[in-house]
Amino acid sequence: MSPRGVAIPDLRERLFAAAERVVARDGAAALTSRAVTAEADCGKGVLHTHFAGLDEFVAELVLDRFARSARQAEGLGARVGQGNVAGNVQEVVLALLESLPPAVVGLAMTRPAAALHTQEGLRSGAPAFDAIQGSFAAYLRAEQRGGRIAEGADTATIALALVGTVHHLLMTRAPGGSEDARRTTELLIAVLLGASRQPPAA
Repeated sequence: MSPRGVAIPDLRERLFAAAERVVARDGAAALTSRAVTAEADCGKGVLHTHFAGLDEFVAELVLDRFARSARQAEGLGARVGQGNVAGNVQEVVLALLESLPPAVVGLAMTRPAAALHTQEGLRSGAPAFDAIQGSFAAYLRAEQRGGRIAEGADTATIALALVGTVHHLLMTRAPGGSEDARRTTELLIAVLLGASRQPPAA
């Protein structure tokens, strides 16, 4: 255990990762301040030293994972013109699902105070689904300019459909349902990008 008074590097991430492990192993009901600090091998009062309480901690965890997902989506910009468009998109979609475990997202929905804090953070501009959608749209437009997506394709609508699917899977996917998520996104991307390559209607 870290000695009292000694700074802990990357404490927020250490506590967040510990909370994810507790929820994945024991369920949302097992998430307490003491369970998190014990899992993180920290002093019992560390969480309350840095957060107003467990609800704020949960909200900050969800907001942090949304922000991390938004950064992952931004990475699509570096893939323009490389590899396969559908493969690039699916890889990022699956990475987003892994970075936002269903049980963790569900925490902020089942704890009213945490949900309120999360909503306040999003209203204040914390990156989440809007930022992810923007990154998808920007990537698809760039591929369209490069001729890898049909000129008449509605890239904004494709991006919206992709993000809507990610949101749905986050809210409904059971823990360990990665294979079902992979198949769902594979089908959706094939349909969307397949349709986008069709010539525009006369």
